[in-house]
Amino acid sequence: MGRMALGLFLGLVIASVGLYWWQGVAQVENNAPPPPEVEASRSPDELPLTDPTDMTGPEPPEASQLTREQIRFFRYDRNRDLVITRNEMLSTRSDGFRALDVDGNNLLTFEEWAVTTVERFDGADANGDGKLDAKEFATTAPKRSAKRTRCRC
Repeated sequence: MGRMALGLFLGLVIASVGLYWWQGVAQVENNAPPPPEVEASRSPDELPLTDPTDMTGPEPPEASQLTREQIRFFRYDRNRDLVITRNEMLSTRSDGFRALDVDGNNLLTFEEWAVTTVERFDGADANGDGKLDAKEFATTAPKRSAKRTRCRC
C-alpha cells in the first residue's frame, strides 16, 4: 500500500514539474524578440550579397611540429613543466607493469614494478636531482631494431 501511495505521489510530482517546465518554455517563446525586418528593395526569398574580400576571419592555428621523442616526453610530463618527476614517471607506467616480472612467475607485485621503475628512473637521472630533463629522458627510449620488416603485398 505504501509503495502505491509513494508511486502516485512521485507521479504527481513529475507531472507538476513537467507542466511547470512546459509553461516556462511557452513564456520564453511569447517574449522572444520579433524577427528582423526585410529591406523593401529585395524580396524575402532573395539572399543578401556580400563581397568576400571584405570578410576577415581569425588566423588558423599553427600545427606544432613535435618530434617523436618530444611526444613521448610529454606523455610522461603531465603538468607540462618540462621536467618529469618520479611520481609522473610512476603514474604513467601502470599499463606496462606486467612486462616487468622479475622472477618470471607471471605474478607481478606492485613492489616489483615500483623497484624496476625506480631503478630505471635513477639510471636515467644522470645528475641525481630527482628530475629528468629532456636529454636525460631520451636515454629511457626503447631500443629500436635496425631491421624493419616490410609488407610483401
